[in-house]
Amino acid sequence: MAAITHIYALEYAAKMMDEDLELLEAIVWNDDNLTYGSIISVYTGPDETITALTDDGIEELTNMLRDARITTKTWHEFLDTFVDDKKLVTRIKAQPPR
Repeated sequence: MAAITHIYALEYAAKMMDEDLELLEAIVWNDDNLTYGSIISVYTGPDETITALTDDGIEELTNMLRDARITTKTWHEFLDTFVDDKKLVTRIKAQPPR
């Protein structure tokens, strides 16, 4: 395994991927959703962290979202499975398909 030399803050990853930050936060909140080591917590203070992704994490998340968006049905099932926040799910489902 190659050494990790850089990571992407989740906020920046959302911009790069043109994805909703809250959606990505909801998905990576459960670190079992991506391969071990793809999600990294960065401590910015004694009680403060931000979430970051490795290159592999970005690729895995991009593929996961692409595969979920194959049909409206698969997208809605994905949201219902991976996102616990019902208000967020409702907001995302109301957006036009990509």
